[in-house]
Amino acid sequence: MQPSMGTAGDAYDNAMCESFFGTLEAEFLSREHFATHEQAPRRIFSFLDGWYNVRRLHSGIGDRSPLEFENLSAKTETASPYELSTV
Repeated sequence: MQPSMGTAGDAYDNAMCESFFGTLEAEFLSREHFATHEQAPRRIFSFLDGWYNVRRLHSGIGDRSPLEFENLSAKTETASPYELSTV
């Protein structure tokens, strides 16, 4: 029997995708107007690379930004005598 579409954890679960596109629409697209079709992908990339992937708070990492999470991880990570990560 095949799992029903949309149940959590199966290959057809699209909640993460819906969450991403909901955020993209609410936080960016509803506020922007593009003069050309070529301008849209550049501005969307800037939004993703400059805010969504770096500064936006993510619940999966303790409501921290990825940048903050990486900085905290780097501080708590201890190095071996050969400067190899022990994590």
